[in-house]
Amino acid sequence: MKTPIVVCGTGIVGLATALALSRRGQQVTLLGPRQTFAPATPEIFHSRVYAISPASQRFLASLGVWNMLDAQRLTAVQAMEIHGDGAGLVNLNAWQAAIPELAWIVESGEIERALTQAVQIFGLHWLEEKFATYSKAGDVDSGLTTDRGTVMQAELFIAADGAQSLLRAAAGLPVDSKPYGVTAIVAHLNCSRPHQGTALQWFNDQGVLALLPMPSNQAGAQVSMVWSLKESLAQELLALPVAEQAAQLSVRLAALTAGRIGELTLRGALHAFPLSLNQSPMIGERIALVGDAAHRLHPLAGQGLNLGLGDVEALVSVLAEREVFRSAGDAMVLRRYRRARAEPVLAMRLVTDGLHRLFATQSPAAAWLRNVGMSAVEKLPMMKRYLIAGASR
Repeated sequence: MKTPIVVCGTGIVGLATALALSRRGQQVTLLGPRQTFAPATPEIFHSRVYAISPASQRFLASLGVWNMLDAQRLTAVQAMEIHGDGAGLVNLNAWQAAIPELAWIVESGEIERALTQAVQIFGLHWLEEKFATYSKAGDVDSGLTTDRGTVMQAELFIAADGAQSLLRAAAGLPVDSKPYGVTAIVAHLNCSRPHQGTALQWFNDQGVLALLPMPSNQAGAQVSMVWSLKESLAQELLALPVAEQAAQLSVRLAALTAGRIGELTLRGALHAFPLSLNQSPMIGERIALVGDAAHRLHPLAGQGLNLGLGDVEALVSVLAEREVFRSAGDAMVLRRYRRARAEPVLAMRLVTDGLHRLFATQSPAAAWLRNVGMSAVEKLPMMKRYLIAGASR
């Protein structure tokens, strides 16, 4: 079969890419399994959540997806409280930048559910098969074969199939990957004090702890934890029996947070995934990479999905606005996409990797410098507005 554009990957970024292209009048085929979703349960929340920036929220709204989300499962982040490993403290509030909220905390499963429904409503061509092989088929089209033997030819293939992208690997595109030696521990917790819509973050010599505000449940206030721990410490915690995990986690979190939002109680299972810094060339011959297939960051700034949706928005704009004589996979068109994303991706990589390196350095001089720097930022309203504006893009 022949089609101008094929999107490989049916996660959030893949679904958003296909939907956005179709809404801009581009002919597109979505390739990958179709996930089914059970009705949402009030007391059960998806284990993975995202901090959706105002820019990403506007993009999802432009796709008709944002209003499909259950408002009772969304939490507005009104403020951020960032603690250093000493006296350093930075408070960021939405009102400081005259915006309604800094971000929205949304479950991964709920975004996928809404995107899947929107794609179905819009009537996109969805081939529910899996990628198998890829090869250059000629001067105009490239070829892809699925696990069921379907041969697809297209002007452009978009890899939206995650950090371990099979399409990227099959096309021979390199990825520079640097493991951090850190494992992210993810779980939901009940807290005995209200979070008041504040995202909390602590940096210390063990790693980075983030507590994100979530909707309340029958047991009270709730937060989502992302604790980026050194591998040895993470494995110690994960190796404990389930009951001991919960007890140890409560003790460690109480010591680290100093009871900022009261007692923290584990709600459900712990999930873990290793962290790395990945970067690719973003494009190949008639191939464009988006989301985790293109880059992967440390989650300390919570910007991974936002950066991926920024990729989608830029790529769709470049493709929709190309000259009529250029194909979707034209080298000039793809270079425009890479240029459009070069600065945002580099800036976010420098920030996240730089912060990781800064707090991973344990010398007294470095500790003094970073905490003094945080205290200085706390006293500079213009710097706070700059930080908020950067995180809102």
